[in-house]
Amino acid sequence: MEKRDKIYEGKAKILYTTDDPNLIIQYFKDDATAFNAAKRGTIAQKGVMNNQISTKIFEFLKEEGIPTHYEKTLSDREMLVKKVDIVPVEVIIRNVAAGSLCRSLGIEEGKELSCSILEFCYKEDKLNDPLINEYHIRALGLATDEEVETIKKYTFKINELMTRFFNSLNIDLIDFKLEFGRFEGQIILADEISPDTCRLWESGTGRKLDKDRFRKDLGNIEEAYQEVLNRVSK
Repeated sequence: MEKRDKIYEGKAKILYTTDDPNLIIQYFKDDATAFNAAKRGTIAQKGVMNNQISTKIFEFLKEEGIPTHYEKTLSDREMLVKKVDIVPVEVIIRNVAAGSLCRSLGIEEGKELSCSILEFCYKEDKLNDPLINEYHIRALGLATDEEVETIKKYTFKINELMTRFFNSLNIDLIDFKLEFGRFEGQIILADEISPDTCRLWESGTGRKLDKDRFRKDLGNIEEAYQEVLNRVSK
């Protein structure tokens, strides 16, 4: 598959066209950002590790019946994916209190939630990705009611599957962010699934194996990502 023109560069990835108008190449960078890019840095080999981790998880979810943009992995840093029209709504699932949930509601980090919380955020960096609800989505025309219901259904199923997947690796899935897109009239999972987009704590010890190590200057960032890759690759 021939890589052609760069069509987008984000904080963590670059997208390129190919000779097939329905397929693009997603290139994973080593750049790291936090707090809506207020903090910037580099995590050595992050792009390579996230590409491989995302590959494993997309393949697992595909086997379980979740439609995704993933086609195949082309190289250490490149993934061939369907060209989707991204829904400008980030979807967050929280299983354990952490991050902004603790800051906004005064909840202690690590508190078990009696049920998983689903949140929507408007995907707009200039506005710091504000929290929105289904009425905002409808009023702004970000997605149809049917699309929102499909996104919710897939998100809860993905949470169930990924929780089971990571539990088998002795990792607790604390929370995670998903993005969805439209492809040939259907809603499918897009973006990536990695320690950049998930909070992952080692079961029993609570050791953080995700981008919080970068956010909070905890050190051993590359080692944490490598640990996740080692476990998902078993």
